[in-house]
Parts: sequence; C-alpha cells; structure tokens
Amino acid sequence: MTVGTKVGVSAGVLVVLVLMTAAGYVYKRPLSVYAWFNRRLLKDAGLTESTVAASVGPQTYWSGGRGQTLVLLHGAGDHAGTWSHVAEKLGGRYRLVIPDLAGHAASAPAEGPLSVSQVLAGFEAVMNQISHDPVIIVGNSLGAWIALLYAREHPDRVARLVLVDGGALRGDRQDLSLMPRSREEAVALMSQLRDPGSDPIPGYVLDDVVREANVGPIARMAQTASEMDRFLLEGKLHEIAAPVDLLWGESDKLLPLAYARRMMADLPASRLTTLPACGHVPHVECPSRFDAALSDILQSAPPSRRVEGPGTVAGAAAQGPGRR
Repeated sequence: MTVGTKVGVSAGVLVVLVLMTAAGYVYKRPLSVYAWFNRRLLKDAGLTESTVAASVGPQTYWSGGRGQTLVLLHGAGDHAGTWSHVAEKLGGRYRLVIPDLAGHAASAPAEGPLSVSQVLAGFEAVMNQISHDPVIIVGNSLGAWIALLYAREHPDRVARLVLVDGGALRGDRQDLSLMPRSREEAVALMSQLRDPGSDPIPGYVLDDVVREANVGPIARMAQTASEMDRFLLEGKLHEIAAPVDLLWGESDKLLPLAYARRMMADLPASRLTTLPACGHVPHVECPSRFDAALSDILQSAPPSRRVEGPGTVAGAAAQGPGRR
C-alpha cells in the first residue's frame, strides 16, 4: 500500500468516524441539532446575531430587515430560532428583532434559578438597545406574558401586541406538568400541546424532551414558581393600552381557548383569531397557516377599543375565517 493510498484510506475512515459521531449526536441531542439548524436559518434570512449588556448578563438577539420594528418572543425552553419560518416570510416587510430570552440559548444567565423578573430585565435591555419608537411585539406562551408585562410598564413603546397561545393570567391546567420524567409522560404532555392529527414525535426526540425539560430553562423557572404570582395581571389587563390580537391554536389544551376569552373579557381592545388543528406552538406545528394568519393580522387595522361596559368581549368585528 502506497503512502498516498494510506492517506486516502485514513481520510476516508476519518470522514466515516465524523459522520458516525454526528449521527450519534443527532440521536442523543436532536433538540440541540434542531436549534442549531433553525438559528442557521435566521442567518440565511439576512438576520445578524448581536449581544447587549444587561443586569442579568449578556443578552443575545437577532435583527435585520427594514420597516417598522417587529419583535418576536419565544416561549419557555425555546430560542430565537423557533421563528425562522416567520423571519423568512416577514423579513422583507419589517425590521425583525428576535431575542433569546434571558436564561435561554445564548442569553445569560446560563445556570441557576431563573425568574420572570430576570427574563423581563433581559428583554428590557434588548429593547433599550434596539429602538425607542413604538414596536409591534409578537409573543408565544412565556413570550406573550413578557410582552404584556413590558407593554404595561412601557405603553409609549408598544404600538400593538399579538399574543400567541399565551398571556399573563393564571393557567387553567394546574394539573399539567411541563417536566415529564419518562418517554410515556412526554407522549402524554405532547398530546396536550399538539393537535392529534400532527405527525408523531420520534421516541429519541421525546427522550431529549425529557432530559431538557428537567435541566433546562423550564426546570430553572420552576425553581422560582413561588415568585410568579406577583407578575400575573389578574384584574389588571384593563391597564394594557396597546391593542391586542390573540392568535390561538384551537387544539391547545395547556392554555385552551377559554383562557384566551378570559383575557379578552378584560383587555380594552382585543380580537381573537383561531387556527384549527394547531396546538400551543402553532408557528412550529403549522407554520404556513400561522404565517398567513399573522400576516393578515399585521396588515389589518388593530382592534378598536371597547365601548361597551366591563365584562363584554372586546374588539372590532371579526373578519374572515377563524376570526372571532
């Protein structure tokens, strides 16, 4: 065997070993691989990754595009890359800003208990960096909660809100844990978060869901659960000055439609749009229909302020399928 042949064989073996190692990592850490891929898509959509100093440590956000600033906030345990599909569709019409919320992905703190106050402080640091003009904020789950808290404290800096399966009221499903301890419990949890007709999640991904849920941001936030009540807006939603669109997956059993209607009863200006056969994270579960619904909302006039008495459903008359 010549030296060249030996080198060729060695290189071939190395490639095989690298591929085998990568395949093993995909199998063991599919959520990390999925996150890396979606964050890469943010870059492909023309967004740039930046960092800003904050009291809770450096905060990472992605930004790019032109037009009015549209801020996208992910849910607990997620990351900026979850909005990659939305970024691809809307980057040409808006200036997008997509943070990793504090304690998530590349944003500090990287370890220890994680509180709502820390998440809010990290987001405020990003907002102070990016703009002092009124922005549109779209938030999913925890992101919707943070959006409402920020809008209440800074009414002059929020033009309108779009809340996606999330809010600042106590949840209806206190029996449902977001920290499954086995593959079977993960299956049961996903059945509450997703539509029954959606593609099943592979077992090795469910195993990673179990691992991440018990060591990641969700577990860290659970350590500060006793502090969360003071950040709820029970009886205070009437203080939200910005008009609010609620965009809701009809199959969400964690925060069902009844939760959205509870918020609408107190919000001064709100409107509900529903997505059939979609669950708690519709921009991931049914991205094309979500993108279309969000585009429709953003191109429509905001819901008007309610003129009826307290306790009535707020908002302008619904238009088109799924509007209520």
